[in-house]
Amino acid sequence: MQSIKSLLAIPFAKRVRKSVLKWVNNPIETQEKVFQKLIRDAANTQFGIDHKFKDIISYKDFTKQVPVRDYEDLKPYVERMVAGEEDILWKGKPIYFAKTSGTTSGAKYIPITKESMPTHVEAARNAILMYIAETGSSKFVDGKMIFLQGSPILKEQNGIQLGRLSGIVAHYVPKYLQKNRMPSWETNCIDDWETKVEAIVDETLPEDMTIISGIPSWVQMYFEKIQERTGQKVGDVFKNFNLFIFGGVNYEPYRAKFENLIGRKVDSIELYPASEGFFAYQDKQDEKGMLLQLKSGIFYEFIKADEFFDKNPKRLAIKDVEVDVNYVMIISTNAGLWAYNIGDTIQFTSVKPYRVIVSGRIKHFISAFGEHVIGKEVEQALQEAIFGSNVQVSEFTVAPQISLELGLPYHEWFIEFENVPDNLSALAQKIDQSLQQQNSYYFDLIKGKVLQPLKIKVIQKNGFQDYMKSIGKLGGQNKLPRLSNDRKIADTLYSLKLTK
Repeated sequence: MQSIKSLLAIPFAKRVRKSVLKWVNNPIETQEKVFQKLIRDAANTQFGIDHKFKDIISYKDFTKQVPVRDYEDLKPYVERMVAGEEDILWKGKPIYFAKTSGTTSGAKYIPITKESMPTHVEAARNAILMYIAETGSSKFVDGKMIFLQGSPILKEQNGIQLGRLSGIVAHYVPKYLQKNRMPSWETNCIDDWETKVEAIVDETLPEDMTIISGIPSWVQMYFEKIQERTGQKVGDVFKNFNLFIFGGVNYEPYRAKFENLIGRKVDSIELYPASEGFFAYQDKQDEKGMLLQLKSGIFYEFIKADEFFDKNPKRLAIKDVEVDVNYVMIISTNAGLWAYNIGDTIQFTSVKPYRVIVSGRIKHFISAFGEHVIGKEVEQALQEAIFGSNVQVSEFTVAPQISLELGLPYHEWFIEFENVPDNLSALAQKIDQSLQQQNSYYFDLIKGKVLQPLKIKVIQKNGFQDYMKSIGKLGGQNKLPRLSNDRKIADTLYSLKLTK
């Protein structure tokens, strides 16, 4: 029997969908309104004064006066905000800084304002409501829901709360979900990831879990612990578990492994959240890509990835984008990020409405020999190669191998298998063929005998967890890069003796 809460969820979800469709059907106008409001609201900030916001009438004016920046370029402004100054990048002070670990700049402090925080919460809520509106399924709201996330403990610095994004968001779970939400506050505050997962298993095993959410690699660790403890499939332990919500990485390489751990298929919702903003969520079960959030205080620009490192690459607004082109996504937000390069590359799967997939990171690629291989291509190649087989992959990463002793250079694939295939050479050949079909540069280099076909190195069971632990990035929102243009990860895997 359905509760009142689950019965009321359906008309509420339909009302929200109707509201969402208003801006979905008017994307250009919606973005123009967002742009004008951002410029107007920030005109008297230090950044607005420095960049003559009061003279900006059009997007063309904006591109002339505000250059594309990354965190390092914006850092002088951020440091003034961290020191407690007001009206720097956005009016007043931020209410939070989401602290992230930068690769080049050490800790990064991403501002979250009273205007931007509600957009994070609303997008997460709407992702579930759009699913309810589409499927008519709402009974899961009566069960327990787990969100694997960082610690909600926040520190204060100059009157501003400081913590991980997932920990900050934990303070905003709606009251009507508080009783259903797991793990407990105390367990969520455990810092050590392995200890935390064990505690989460203790708490959830007796419960009726209906939604499980988190980054796939860390949810996989939780599922494996459940199976170790019970000797049962996760779907048998939690009979009403039917919705998996994830973000951060492409789910496809994990799908077969998850279905094996769960013992059946479950619906999934993909999210695209980041400290800088909640950019997109999957709005339909049968459509590829996530709905870009055009009315969330974020103005989007796009630069073709293969032009990004040119001297003056062309910046495009939403009306000028095309499907299946690799773009670097640039954002300006009501948290005070201006023409900001978040480092992600995306591709549009549709422009009516605007749906995207994350194709990789502009810094995470392999082009040691001019091949321009990106994350989406390696993920698709592996997926195609294992399709229809019983091969299951837990995790993988790719690096260039240039050692002269080994002949021609090649791409070295480090793969942790659930079940190592009998013929690794045949699998490597299938992956290589797919990469050649997807990437003409790679094809030309193989054909011209500049590169030899890729080779696979098997990583021992839980090897990538050991690697992440060794660099202090086990758990939370941390993700293993799919590919690198150097051998830092590869050399560490060898030095830790994680290869078979």
